[in-house]
Amino acid sequence: MAVHGRDRELGLLDELVVKARTGHGGALAVRSGPGLGRSTLLRWAARRAAPDFRVLSLPGIRAEAKLNRAGLGRILPDMPDDPRDVRCSLAEMAEERPLLCVVDDAHWLDRESLDALAYTARRVADEPILMLFAAHNEHILIPERDRLASIPALSLPPLGDETSRLVLRECAEDIPEELESILVDLSGGNPRALLELGRSLTPGQLSGTEPPPETLPASSELRAVYRRRFFRLSESARLLLLMAVVDDHLDTVTLARAAASAGLDLAELEPARALGLIAVEGDHVTVPGRLIRSVLYADAPLGERQTAHRLLAGVLDRPDQRARRVWHRAAVTSRLGDATGLRAAALNAEPTEAARLWMRAAELSGDPDDLLGAAGAFWRSGDPARARNLIRRAQADPGVPPGEAELLLGEIELFDGLPGRSRVLFQTAADLLPPEGRLDALVRAGEAAFLAGDMIAYLELAAQAKDVPGPELLALHFEGTSAAFANGDFTTPLRKLLTLPVSCLDHIWATTAAVLLGDDTAAHELAGRAVRAAHGGYSTLRPAALHLLAQADVWRGRFAEATACSTEGLALARAMGQGNVAADHLSLLALLAALHGDRESCERHAAQAIQTASVRGLSRSEAFISWARAALDLLEDRPAEAAARLEVMTVHPVVRVLTTPLYAEAAVQSGRHEAASGALYLFDRWAQSTANPARMALAQRCYALLSGKDDKGAEEHFTAALALHRLGGSPFELARTQLLYGAWLRRARRPSDARIHLRQALHTFRYYEAPGWAGRARAELRAAGESSAGPQGAEPVAGLTAQQEQIARLVAEGATNREIAARLTLSPRTVEHHLRNVFARLGVRSRVELARFFP
Repeated sequence: MAVHGRDRELGLLDELVVKARTGHGGALAVRSGPGLGRSTLLRWAARRAAPDFRVLSLPGIRAEAKLNRAGLGRILPDMPDDPRDVRCSLAEMAEERPLLCVVDDAHWLDRESLDALAYTARRVADEPILMLFAAHNEHILIPERDRLASIPALSLPPLGDETSRLVLRECAEDIPEELESILVDLSGGNPRALLELGRSLTPGQLSGTEPPPETLPASSELRAVYRRRFFRLSESARLLLLMAVVDDHLDTVTLARAAASAGLDLAELEPARALGLIAVEGDHVTVPGRLIRSVLYADAPLGERQTAHRLLAGVLDRPDQRARRVWHRAAVTSRLGDATGLRAAALNAEPTEAARLWMRAAELSGDPDDLLGAAGAFWRSGDPARARNLIRRAQADPGVPPGEAELLLGEIELFDGLPGRSRVLFQTAADLLPPEGRLDALVRAGEAAFLAGDMIAYLELAAQAKDVPGPELLALHFEGTSAAFANGDFTTPLRKLLTLPVSCLDHIWATTAAVLLGDDTAAHELAGRAVRAAHGGYSTLRPAALHLLAQADVWRGRFAEATACSTEGLALARAMGQGNVAADHLSLLALLAALHGDRESCERHAAQAIQTASVRGLSRSEAFISWARAALDLLEDRPAEAAARLEVMTVHPVVRVLTTPLYAEAAVQSGRHEAASGALYLFDRWAQSTANPARMALAQRCYALLSGKDDKGAEEHFTAALALHRLGGSPFELARTQLLYGAWLRRARRPSDARIHLRQALHTFRYYEAPGWAGRARAELRAAGESSAGPQGAEPVAGLTAQQEQIARLVAEGATNREIAARLTLSPRTVEHHLRNVFARLGVRSRVELARFFP
């Protein structure tokens, strides 16, 4: 079996083998917890060296650990007493050909043998000898027992998720994706655990009709390691440890109270810490990793486990600890009536605790509705794999509520799966749910179609929903958006919709309506309300709400705020297992980087987004990526490539319309006026229907570019565009128009008029920290006869950008971050970000030092 995920480690071992072959010996101690592949690496090194090395294998043996020099006796029959003689003996062996000495499980080698070998390992630099040791990490936790402390060490981390999946796939074929994710999470990236879990899967687990493994199989070698460690502890230490095992929110105060109630001494936990079974970080007491927790819970005597639950239930008496108290009490009973209390507690618990409460309720009741409750809680806690698995188990029960499983699974697929599959699930749910739930399911099916760019399916769903009873907001949403996609009258229903939002989801629907209406101010306000409302029970919607808020900031030209917002949304989406929303944020960040002219960041974000978008058919994300790359092409003076990229972009009608100004500019610059004119018709029609000055300004800019040699027509359109820009906001787009107008004026041999607009454009581009566009403006200024940028365009102090200099001057004058934010219409967080960069560039540490630069 291949060695996965250890390229760095294999490279280091290969380097040591090569050096030893040329007479330059070395030593390495591979350190890790059990199961992480120490022995695998040593075996690989032995195979690598085997053709021309003499290989001595000396594994530690537990039964011989206390027998003096037992290890040396297996490789040196005369067993010299002095470590120096051991070194000489090994050097003699290496005279004919290089020597590789492999000491696996060094922690089980007797002390005298290990001391002698370590002595040799420290003195082989000029010998053709390579000494490799492998040992448990517990020796690091107990330094006085560490005989390898002075030898170069290599620590093995857990495998990453993708590598873990590769290991699993070598054990079993056709593992469902959600089961794969559950096993990867359970294993914690431990290769041995992955192998043992993968080989133990039953047909029922593979099909999803049986629960996935909760821990390692009973025959597991790795499980046996932790079981032995656990039972080496005293009964009191085991009970203290089990309280951390059964409660993953345990703090030192609660543990101390529970220990005192049972007359236990917390000092007895020290052996468990030394064995790596427990960790204390601040006031939090935890078991390191879900794998160890699951093994200890499974192998602990039932009586000790229940005692731990009872002790904790007795001291968790604060109101905010109610959910944990209910769960601990229910964990030691088997009464069906306890399921009711568990459900009630779950409704008000945070998602992780709610999932545990619902699971216990399902164990007691056997009710598939409880499984769906647990699935919903796991989904809200950021574990879509477990949620999917529980839904499939619930669907196998004939008592599952009609449509509920499909509705929840459709939501998960919408945020972290295939939009096409999500649409089918929502449509199925609409057929099965009671009448009052049908419209909601159909609207969600429409959202899945929109995400995939399937407008035909969207219109069909809207027609199907036309006479379905339900909330007015949803009906107006479907009516208005479908009319917009069909070039009908969409403004009336969507404007009415803007007055109706109440919940977080309502505000999300209303935000999309405001975007179609071209009302950037309303879109920003509604998206902000959605974000604020997404703190409680709607927390799963927060990443999507942040994406809408970031988009609204982009349309308003607030790029710094948009970047901060989308960065937060990306982190949340990843933490909550919402891969599709993460792709949306990544593609938007790629666009923002492109607008700044930052190709490296743009391509980094785009490459990450496309990994998800291309596999799942996320047309919207793919379209944004094409938009971003086309913006860079245009900036880098490749208009033909930009136009071609936008022409072949994944079809998404809404994004296609939004990119029209960029496409028209690229098409005109590459001599394709007819194509630009055709695209502009639809954009102009939309812009006029929105009455948004910013959108109409972009249309006028496009008409100016299309005017060609008609000097009067071009100037009229440019002048109209500038006036509309000033009414509609978005200074960045105003600067883009000023740059294009200035370039047109220069070519029309009006350099003095051109310089006025080009200077203003340059100042704005510097403010936005967009060096690529600033460079274009400077080049046009030089071509217009201005050798220096003049007073308005002077280079900022010490290499600062215009915005950084502005903030620095205000700080030097004594303004606070909040005052600066209000004055410059930025967020305090954005001001703080720029100020950190100012400090770094100027080499100062305080506001007082900064003031010296601005006397």
